[in-house]
Amino acid sequence: MRTGGQMVVEALVANDIDRVFLVPGESYLAVLDALYDVSNRIQVTICRNEGGAANMAEAYGKLTGKPGVVMVTRGPGATHASIGVHTGFQDSTPMIVLIGQVARDQADREAFQEIDYRRMFGQMAKWVAQIDETSRVPEYMSRAFQTAMAGRPGPVVLALPEDMLAAKADAPETKAVTIARPGVAAADIAKFRDRLSKGKRPLVMVGGGGWTPAATQALTKFAEANNLPVSCAFRRQDCFDNMHPLYAGHVGIGADPKLIDRVQTADPLIVIGPRLGEMTTGGYELLKPLHPDQPLIHVHPSGEELNRVYAAELPIHADVTQFLQACAEMEPVDSAAWADDAKSAHGDYIDFTTPAKMDGAVDIGAIMETVRDLLPDDAIVTNGAGNYAIWVHRYHRYRKPGTQLAPTSGAMGYGVPAAVAAKLMHPEKVVVSFAGDGCFQMNCNELGTALQYGAKCIFIVINNGIYGTIRMHQERRFPDRVSGTDIVNPDFPAICEAYGGKGYLVTETDAFRPALEDALVNDRMALIEIRIDPDDIAPGRKLSAL
Repeated sequence: MRTGGQMVVEALVANDIDRVFLVPGESYLAVLDALYDVSNRIQVTICRNEGGAANMAEAYGKLTGKPGVVMVTRGPGATHASIGVHTGFQDSTPMIVLIGQVARDQADREAFQEIDYRRMFGQMAKWVAQIDETSRVPEYMSRAFQTAMAGRPGPVVLALPEDMLAAKADAPETKAVTIARPGVAAADIAKFRDRLSKGKRPLVMVGGGGWTPAATQALTKFAEANNLPVSCAFRRQDCFDNMHPLYAGHVGIGADPKLIDRVQTADPLIVIGPRLGEMTTGGYELLKPLHPDQPLIHVHPSGEELNRVYAAELPIHADVTQFLQACAEMEPVDSAAWADDAKSAHGDYIDFTTPAKMDGAVDIGAIMETVRDLLPDDAIVTNGAGNYAIWVHRYHRYRKPGTQLAPTSGAMGYGVPAAVAAKLMHPEKVVVSFAGDGCFQMNCNELGTALQYGAKCIFIVINNGIYGTIRMHQERRFPDRVSGTDIVNPDFPAICEAYGGKGYLVTETDAFRPALEDALVNDRMALIEIRIDPDDIAPGRKLSAL
């Protein structure tokens, strides 16, 4: 006989979850109590807001491939957490969201903080359920792990009535879930090789959820054997070494026009992993639904994603890692037809990611060059959303898998909690979070979590005093009619120091290098505020020119 709370925690232990992220609530006290008994197996990270907790769990899922587990209370706790759930869904990240719920005898009365989570999360999770019988907790938890990790990964939401968690029942012991992965058919590899051998200007595009270091290793071997240029989908730039001579660049916001041309004229376009969403396809213009102009080979672990928007010439339902490992072992094709193109693709990438000198006191392009000069190859770089991120994505060069945490959902406020989670999981690595002034303030309270657990992250805040992306669109559509986009900001370095960190203020380019060098060696978390001219809205773009 165990309580429902004990069974929930038993399932986490069985499935090798070593850390959970939460804001405590009275609706799931029985789970908190059960966590006490496994403190040697599961580390509890107490966050400052459920939105931050959910983002940390999402980052955990990206870095480990295991579901990131977040625990929140009913009502306000669940609604705060929803932003991280939405990011997990759009980013194809495995997550399990455990929400305390009102007692069963109070259901459907609009009890205190009561919400029907099936309706609330129905469109932003792979599965939403409520466990009403204590004896069925192992069943539901096993299904949650299976659903979160199988096929296209994503979030699962389970509502846990507080009286169900406190009740005892006799139930089978929860065991680890074994995930079935779609294998690679020999016939598909044969068709793929045949189509590739007939190609004239092939381009590989990689990304999507569930990417692994083994996939990157196999991709590198496959690309080298067949002399294939490789591009990365939106905010998946760490899938392939950006300094490899076959790397062609990043297909996303602010992409290189030459890379866009390569995507549009590819023959064939080989998409391995991405679901081909709006950002990667330039608003569904780089590839046109339903039948793209490019011959399309689309590989995805979820059959539901194949032919969903684009009818591929060759759709392949397969686990990405297994597919690439099979490709790495297949006999190479004759690549003479595109040898020069593969070489020039990387040259174009180097040219595009070499910043032009900027006028003014602060040159963000030069600062990004300093960042990539000083950070080790395995440094983890995080960011949220905003125009500042265009500089990061364009000029930083990702060398190893698992070094980029950025939301394809376009959610602001992600970078700070993601950095805290990354540093807790990898204390030996340098973790740097980029944020705009607006983006940083959406979750800057998680510096308290960093303080509590000694997460010595480096936060770089690019301060231009505006919601820059929205101002950019505003000036395009309604010039000289500024409304709702100005921000009055606090002293950001002082905020970091109030949380026990070290703060730096940069108002000219030359001051950045010594600040970052010191931040890398000091024994506290650090924040570097960079004040820039709001007119410098994007690389090579002036707000006043819009």
